[in-house]
Parts: sequence; structure tokens; C-alpha cells
Amino acid sequence: MITQELRVLLFVACVAAVLVTAANFLLLRLYRRLFRLSLPKSPVYRRTERVVLVVAAAGVICVLYARLIEPFWPKVIHVQIATAKLARGAHPIRIVQIADTHSDPKPRLEERLPAIIAEQHPDLILFTGDSTNTHRAIPIFRKLMTSLARIAQTFVVRGNWDERSDANQQLFAGTGVENLDGRMVRREFYGTPVWIGGLPTDSTMSVASLFQSAPTSEFRLFLHHFPDRILGSDKPGFDNLDAAAGKIDLMCAAHTHGGQIALPFYGALVTFSRYDKRFEWGLHRVNGTWLYVNRGIGMEGGSSPRMRFWARPEITVIDIVPAS
Repeated sequence: MITQELRVLLFVACVAAVLVTAANFLLLRLYRRLFRLSLPKSPVYRRTERVVLVVAAAGVICVLYARLIEPFWPKVIHVQIATAKLARGAHPIRIVQIADTHSDPKPRLEERLPAIIAEQHPDLILFTGDSTNTHRAIPIFRKLMTSLARIAQTFVVRGNWDERSDANQQLFAGTGVENLDGRMVRREFYGTPVWIGGLPTDSTMSVASLFQSAPTSEFRLFLHHFPDRILGSDKPGFDNLDAAAGKIDLMCAAHTHGGQIALPFYGALVTFSRYDKRFEWGLHRVNGTWLYVNRGIGMEGGSSPRMRFWARPEITVIDIVPAS
């Protein structure tokens, strides 16, 4: 089985090979023109040169698109989940989920997101972790959180990029959002009770403990950054949702970025998930629990390229409706 790292290496090697070959063809053309030499007349050579140059040009266009267009082109995705926890004829509950803003000092979508989300008329908003790539972007992220809290009740959890000791205070305090740092709350929407709990990535609290006081007859919503948590983790104390049998109706996660760089008809090259592409993105049904994995808004920090390809920034609209 090809590992995620090997897939990335093979992809990079193929791209590099095409670009180097194209550069050689162009240099050879330039050399022959400078010294008034005729080009090779072999049909195979001419055809190969043409194919390589076209592929290389397409690659350059894709890079420019991934750098300049797709990161600024968000997509609203609608999902519907039917549950018997809503009485027949009850008003649907609309959730908007975002994640992985990975804000940088220069804003990208942060200033546009509130208007896009407000147009969806959410009953509650979820942010499932990974706020900024640098401390210098904290004001941009806090402004976004403050704007979202004015639209609807907003619940957040920390991701793996938010595991610094001052994260709760620096990122969320005073913004109006509710930080579910190992807590569960009960809220009512159109008369329907919903229990909302969340665990940050550095918490060792069990899901079963978090939801132990939530009655099984009412809807339970779990926020966590890692989708892997639905099947467990090798970290001490990290139970899976199976261990919390009957406890979770919907889990909202992120982290994978949908690959961030994905290929048509194949999808993500890398997801940073121990389950590889199984929970790449989108809606999944696992042991009686719905799992939604959001592709995120921003791009991985550090030395990673600030590009998105075939994995547009995502705003997810999840409608919880009564089962027919």
C-alpha cells in the first residue's frame, strides 16, 4: 500500500520531471536558434516536445490557479441529516461549520466569511479548530470570531495548531464565542434540545465522560478537530465514539483540508489522518454516528505552499431535519 508520504514524493517527482524536461526542450530550441541550427526533424521528437511543453504550460497555469484563485474562491456545501431526535413536524435546525482558517497576517477570506455565513441564516455556527499560522494573525482571527458571534450562537474547539498555553485567552476570550474546552452545554432551537460538547486536540478526556449527563433521547453534537477520533486514537485516554455507544448523533471535524492539493478523480494526496483517505472530507456514517469532515478555509502554515487545488475553501451548511 502506497503511503501518503510516498504519494506526495511521486507527485513532486513527476511534476519536477516534466518541468525539467520542458526546460531542456526550450533551452535546446534557444541554442539552435542562436547558432542557426535546424531543429530535429524526427516526428517522434517533435511530438514528444509538443506534449511535454503543453503539459508543462498546463502545470504552470494550475500552479497560478492554486495560488491566486482557489484560496479566494469559497464554496458553500449543503448537507441534510434526518434524525428521530427531532419530533415529526419540528422545525429543522441549521448548522454552519467552518474550520482551519490558518489565518496569516494578510487576510484572505476572513473579511468575507461573515456575510457569506449570514446569508445561510444559521441557528448555530461551529468552528472546529486551527485558527492561525502565526501570532501576528491573531487580531484577524479574533475579528472574524467576533463577527460570527453576532450572527448566531458560535461554538469553538481548539485544533492542533492551537495547542499553545495561552490559546484560549488569545484566540477566543472576549469575542462572544463559546469555547467548548472539555465542556458540554444544552441549547434549545425551536423547542428542540441539543447537547453540544467539544474536546480540544490536547485533551485526554473521554467522549463518554463528556456526554455522560446527556439523555439518550436528545440530540448530541460533538466537536473535535481530528476526524480520526470517531474510530479512536493511539493517544492515552482517547476513546473512540464506539466507546460512547449511543452518545453521539453528529460529529463535526476538520484537519484534512480535503488534501489541500488534490487531483481530479483521485482526491487528496495527503490527509494527515491515520486512516488515510477514509475520512478525506464530506459526510460519513460510522457505527451509527454521522461524521462531517470540513475541508477548511485556509492553508497549512510553516514552509507548506500557500496553495489549494481541487479542494476549495468550504463553508458547510448542515440541516438537521426530522426523520420521515
